[in-house]
Amino acid sequence: MALTPGDPLAHRALESLFRAEANVRRRLASDLDREGLSPTGFFVLVVLQTAGGELELRALRRRLQTSKANATEVIDTLVAHGLVTRHRLPEDRRAVGVRMTALGAEVVDRLFPEHTERVQRAFAVLDEDEKRSLATICRKLAA
Repeated sequence: MALTPGDPLAHRALESLFRAEANVRRRLASDLDREGLSPTGFFVLVVLQTAGGELELRALRRRLQTSKANATEVIDTLVAHGLVTRHRLPEDRRAVGVRMTALGAEVVDRLFPEHTERVQRAFAVLDEDEKRSLATICRKLAA
């Protein structure tokens, strides 16, 4: 049976998106791999750092735009590495808070400058208008 896509251009765009994402992720992951961190785990730490060190798990999941199961897996890994702690919120015992530890803050402070340089290098092939367009397109696809 021959496979014929209904929208060949969309399929080419999808293939290009997958390749670009894998390439950028590979470039950005090398400094994180040494620390035993996934890109998502590092993103959790950065989000916590910018939020003052602590967030309710529900709010963190919204910022990550991830499932409950995926967020739990990432947080479990960060807890095991001593980078965050998980606790019940006193105002609502059903809710869970995630707090970055001093070690987690040290990891972000140490890795973020190098990570920022890698991001700049990964996107250096795009001019400012292309970066804006890419961000707009990605927001549309994520909606």
